[in-house]
Amino acid sequence: MSAPVLIEEHADRVVLRLNRPEVRNAIDLATVAALHDACGMLEREPRIALIIGSGATFAAGADIGELRERRREHALAGINSGLFDRIQRLPMPTIALIDGYALGGGAELAYACDFRIGTPDARIGNPEPGLGILAAAGASWRLRELIGEPLAKEVLLAGRILTADEARAAHLLTDIVPTEELEDAGNRLADRITAQAPLAVRLTKAAFHAPREAHPLIDDLAQAVLFETQDKQDRMTAFLERRAKKERS
Repeated sequence: MSAPVLIEEHADRVVLRLNRPEVRNAIDLATVAALHDACGMLEREPRIALIIGSGATFAAGADIGELRERRREHALAGINSGLFDRIQRLPMPTIALIDGYALGGGAELAYACDFRIGTPDARIGNPEPGLGILAAAGASWRLRELIGEPLAKEVLLAGRILTADEARAAHLLTDIVPTEELEDAGNRLADRITAQAPLAVRLTKAAFHAPREAHPLIDDLAQAVLFETQDKQDRMTAFLERRAKKERS
């Protein structure tokens, strides 16, 4: 049996490829376990994560066969919500690369990422109420933060599936690219991130997601750490030298 998630490691990034194309990459318990393992790796060795689906689908949702058999204790265990919270808290940014459907749990996985890039075929939504349940793994609050309450209610309460253009207009997608360029677009964004100081990126992400009452203390503490780094010293020195050279020329 093939692994539910294929992992491609690079020095500054990791590609996590959902690998159940025969069921449109539906998220089952094995996928959840594999993504937890990947999170552990990324927590130990922080790198950018790019999440993409195999075939022509990102993830069409949770595995309905498994979901139908789940009961109260499974819901209270937070199987998917715990995973997606962990993904959101990863030290370095995450990028969802969406081709085809990102529905239900697949959409909630994408919402937990820091960035989302799609193809013209991307379709994003949460049809859970049509199956007698709710989108309980983050959509009920993340989606409102991402696209605003009116549109989020259309998706969550009325079953609206967003096209790629609609998702881009709502800033849910940062870009739309041809299918054959999707992974390259993700790597270009990763390149832009890795051009920044790595620790500055990590601490900026942590401060961004901190609750309001943690500010400004968390900002001041993070800045205090960064002020003592050699990276800050080197980058600022290089900036001043470039400016001085430009002024002399």
